[in-house]
Amino acid sequence: MTNSDQSIAPESRHTSPYSTREKVGRLLWAVVQGTLFRGSFHTWYGWRRWLLGLFGAKVHKTAHVRRTTRIECPWNLTMGRNSSLGDGTIAYCLGTIAIGDRASVSQYAHLCAGSHDWTRVDLPLTRPPIVIGAEAWIAADAFVGPGVTVGEGAILGARGCAFKDLEAWTIYGGNPAKKIKERPRFGAAPAAGVGG
Repeated sequence: MTNSDQSIAPESRHTSPYSTREKVGRLLWAVVQGTLFRGSFHTWYGWRRWLLGLFGAKVHKTAHVRRTTRIECPWNLTMGRNSSLGDGTIAYCLGTIAIGDRASVSQYAHLCAGSHDWTRVDLPLTRPPIVIGAEAWIAADAFVGPGVTVGEGAILGARGCAFKDLEAWTIYGGNPAKKIKERPRFGAAPAAGVGG
């Protein structure tokens, strides 16, 4: 620790980064999530979408959110058509998390849109957004870090960890995630002169 680091007053190192409104919202959501959301029947997707909407989430009427999903700050969550958050997933929405149309986040995956600035001794909170593109798949137990964009149609394999953007229509795996191979572009128009 340098002399300049030691000059920071101890009480300033742990000042809450949340406004009073955010604190109240997080408390109320914790109560709702722990009771009405978590205790709902497993196919009551409409009920859970409605609860999320009460807290400012923008969830399409065809999206599926399982009752065991854990969501922090739902007002920072957006989910497109036929998208899904599987059982036991974590959507840590300190920053915004946008999940595109028909994108799937499988069981126990973790989307982490929050971190700390490690270049400063007081480690202030940062809230880099996460974007999961349309048709993408985040497989079981995978981790998507702060500020990552998962391209359209990309796949992050089971237990893979993405700390950098993933290219569209590409399959990744491992920790850190490495490109494995390209994926077919479903629904893409055929190239000129191809097909009959």
